[in-house]
Amino acid sequence: MKKFLCIVAAAAALCACKAKPQAFSVIPMPNEVSLQEGVFPVKGAEVSVDLSLDSLSRLAVGRFVQALETATGVKTRSGEGGFRFLLNPNLLEEQYAIQIGKDGVLVEASALNGFVYACETLKQMLPAAVYGKVKAPREAWVLPYASIVDQPRFGYRGMHMDPSRHFWTIDQTKRYLDIMTVYKLNRLHWHLTDDQGWRFPSAKYPLLTEVGAWRDGTCIRKDWDSSDGIRYGGFYTADELREVVAYAAERGITVVPEIDIPGHMLAALAAYPELGCTGGPYKVWQRWGVSKDILCAGNEKVFTFLDDILGELTDIFPSEYIHVGGDECFTGDAEPKRSDPWDVCPKCAARMRSLGIPRGPKAKHYLQNYVTARVQQMLEARGRKIIGWDEILQGKLSPGATVMSWRGVAGGIEAAEKGFDAIMTPNSHMYFDYYQGDERDKEPFGIGGRVPLEKVYSYEPFDGITPDAQEHILGVQANLWTEYIATQEHLEYMLLPRLCALSEVQWCDAGRKDPARFDASLDHSFAILDAMGVNYSLDCRGLVGLDRIPARDSAEMAAYMESKEWSW
Repeated sequence: MKKFLCIVAAAAALCACKAKPQAFSVIPMPNEVSLQEGVFPVKGAEVSVDLSLDSLSRLAVGRFVQALETATGVKTRSGEGGFRFLLNPNLLEEQYAIQIGKDGVLVEASALNGFVYACETLKQMLPAAVYGKVKAPREAWVLPYASIVDQPRFGYRGMHMDPSRHFWTIDQTKRYLDIMTVYKLNRLHWHLTDDQGWRFPSAKYPLLTEVGAWRDGTCIRKDWDSSDGIRYGGFYTADELREVVAYAAERGITVVPEIDIPGHMLAALAAYPELGCTGGPYKVWQRWGVSKDILCAGNEKVFTFLDDILGELTDIFPSEYIHVGGDECFTGDAEPKRSDPWDVCPKCAARMRSLGIPRGPKAKHYLQNYVTARVQQMLEARGRKIIGWDEILQGKLSPGATVMSWRGVAGGIEAAEKGFDAIMTPNSHMYFDYYQGDERDKEPFGIGGRVPLEKVYSYEPFDGITPDAQEHILGVQANLWTEYIATQEHLEYMLLPRLCALSEVQWCDAGRKDPARFDASLDHSFAILDAMGVNYSLDCRGLVGLDRIPARDSAEMAAYMESKEWSW
């Protein structure tokens, strides 16, 4: 019997030697990779896990093993002859090392994130079927001999999700997190409140979800005065939010919640009109854009409300950072002859006088600084830090705040030069609700603008930043606002493959980026997304629009792909 098993093992090894490994098409590209001759067969390989690994790291390894078993149809065994996952405290928190040779696969990391990223690199080095849910035994289940040492360029690698304009379920949010995990992102910026819907549950203010989570209709495209008349909305329970936080944490992702303050608050004012300058009546907005109605900065009840909400928020979200919005508070900035609520509110005027704010066009910006500073104090008392959109720089910003630069790069440059930390998310390169192609009539209807895949990839976060200020650039994020995005298919179409390009901007050292190499790697990512059942745009391959994409597994599609030589 032993002789028979030896013959079987020898035959398997011989087949493995002849098998060709998947081309090295890992996105984002690791920073140090050395490939050698030879392959290691992973089908039924042994697995050993260092007992020093924490529970979440063991779960990450377990997910990798389970994916391998599902795809190969063969159970792994405990033992030292295959995959070895070892704790190496000398590595950085998000760093990992992989050594693949005749003795097996050695994976080393010092913490959860390193093990998550190592597992994703290994999976991307295998056939795409490892990301699926069915057995694919005919694939070449081998890994090339290799040495990999890898770590990210930036510590903050974010993706934004907007459930306020269109509501996304917990399962859809988890699917979003799964995609982020594949490409090694580590922050989900969750935009939970806006004029068109309040999604965060409050025990102290139940009308926020009873009233503020629902609108009586939605405008049709950009016809602001129209309405489809369909009641629309939804909100999350506290348990559901905790479920998402835990799911993300298992994958090395921190959820950064946003409560937009003091603008973008019409849904809250509809629930509690006494918090506004006029007292209402207010109604959850059915149109897109930004309502001029905002929280009253002269009403002390507003600050009690904010302290209560932030207390409930921080009880659920352990994130070091809380996003407090701060954008687009004043419509009068764009239309100087039009007054904003703070321009004519007696309570706000009294507050300005008490603070010694002189009259003038900048007065309301200094009043917003006051609001931001008080919110910052509330969060600092709870051991948290604030992130705000770049408008919070107008006037005078309190030390310790972090600026998210969305109106181009100017806000991030200014923040960094002034000594504030910044996250770069310029709409010029990182707004994924903008069109991808230049044939808009063939694309799903959208907000406008154009950010093609190659433009995302071309972004360099340090452009315009002096060397001394570069330490203040924490990272990069892309935003996906959903005013015109109502289905999961459309959401994923706008997200991918631009998120793949984003991941290399966030992860790769500038010298490791290579448009041609990245473009060649995309075909493997498309196969991965197919295996996951995720939709994506093929604009970069000449196929435009949701209805222009043939079935992924069709012979027509395969022939089309083979007939092209892709380049930018």
